[in-house]
Amino acid sequence: MQRRGFDNDLYIQKQSAEIAKRIAMFGDKLYLEFGGKLFDDFHASRVLPGFAPDSKITMLKSLSRDAEIVIAIKADDIEKNKIRGDYGITYDADVLRLIDAFRGEELFVSSVVITQFAGQASAATFRRKLERYGVRVYYHYSIEGYPSNVSAIVSEEGFGQNEYIETTRPLVVITAPGPGSGKMATCLSQLYHEHKRGVSAGYAKFETFPIWNLPLKHPVNLAYEAATADLDDVNMIDPYHLEAYGETTVNYNRDVEVFPVLSAIFEKISGTCPYKSPTDMGVNMAGFCISDDEACRKASADEILCRYYAALVAARKEEKNPEAAAKIELLMKQASLTADDRPVIAAALARSEETEGQPAMAIELSDGRIVTGKTTPLLGSSSAALLNAVKMLAGIDDEVHLIAPEVIEPIQRLKTGVLGNHNPRLHSDEVLIALTISACHSEEAARALAKLASLRACEAHSTVILSQVDESIYRKLGIRLTCEPKYQTKRLFHKA
Repeated sequence: MQRRGFDNDLYIQKQSAEIAKRIAMFGDKLYLEFGGKLFDDFHASRVLPGFAPDSKITMLKSLSRDAEIVIAIKADDIEKNKIRGDYGITYDADVLRLIDAFRGEELFVSSVVITQFAGQASAATFRRKLERYGVRVYYHYSIEGYPSNVSAIVSEEGFGQNEYIETTRPLVVITAPGPGSGKMATCLSQLYHEHKRGVSAGYAKFETFPIWNLPLKHPVNLAYEAATADLDDVNMIDPYHLEAYGETTVNYNRDVEVFPVLSAIFEKISGTCPYKSPTDMGVNMAGFCISDDEACRKASADEILCRYYAALVAARKEEKNPEAAAKIELLMKQASLTADDRPVIAAALARSEETEGQPAMAIELSDGRIVTGKTTPLLGSSSAALLNAVKMLAGIDDEVHLIAPEVIEPIQRLKTGVLGNHNPRLHSDEVLIALTISACHSEEAARALAKLASLRACEAHSTVILSQVDESIYRKLGIRLTCEPKYQTKRLFHKA
């Protein structure tokens, strides 16, 4: 069982108090740039065991009377149908999902801003669609010379051309479907317009990672670099904070590089910059809520290894540049990590070797026991491993067949004889359906089926890249999966 290393209740308490303090610092209004995921922050929950994936929403709900949400989306992302990798939906569809999700939590979404608008037809169509739904929409435009030409930016031809977003509450949270959506520019544009209207408004940034008051090479911060390896984000010591206060804090390169420009923009808008460093801008209190540093180090090391194998697979599929895997390999060296630190890897490879190189799978249960699955005429290795895992959890003898061959064979005939599939072996979803059917007549199958929920947070490794359907089942069961970066066959076309 994974040790808890993070006090989530303390985090919500401290984070809410810090944001309220920052609102009071500026008087009338605070624009809070919200980085990372507001919903389902599973990266944070993995590297900070005890962090609840919805804790940011819980924190916002404690401030709901004072808060409203503005969602930013870049016009080009709409035009190019940019996809969110975790959900497999376009950014514009995700805006609709986010609105529904916020409303479901009784949080007020006041508007959507389409950033860097330059007449893109798809963006204009999306605006009309949102307005038909009763959502207020604003355009912000591209500014030539942004972010370096401060005089041009802070002028009527710069921020002044943007539509002013009407807000009514003291805390305005600016969020987005993904990075690069224009959240910071939206905040700064609003400061410009508020200042013109005589409103005292401020800006702050809420970004969970890197954690500013942990060491630069702490595994939690290295895991953040691994997670953003394809974005060229690099953790670094904040030189402005070190100079101003003599204290070593951690930020990331983009905020450090843009800080002189931000400072100049603040001074141009209001006459002075309220911050002496990028670290000053942040309100993140996560570092104060780590209750077991060793548990967080171990969890973060696991995350780095998983990110490494994910990058290798993405490169093999030609979905991402191989450089991302190379960057994570360097992070592994900094953290003194090897594949041996993930026990399921060696177990899966050994099982494959025992079966003359056939695909194999290993699953590490929460108590540290490891079960494996091999490829057979009836089942793929991922399906076999699932059955073996629930057998072990239910205390069922390994020789017991949870699913009778007479249940499996008709499914195989349907797959190959009617549906035209070449692979007769059952995928993980088909095995779970067959197990569910068997549970109607078999006490052992029913006991095993009841143990599926116990697989959540278990670790798994496959010696080949799994099909999309098998990968999806493992993800839905909450099993953290890694794969060797190779396909089962040498065919050029691979499908589920």
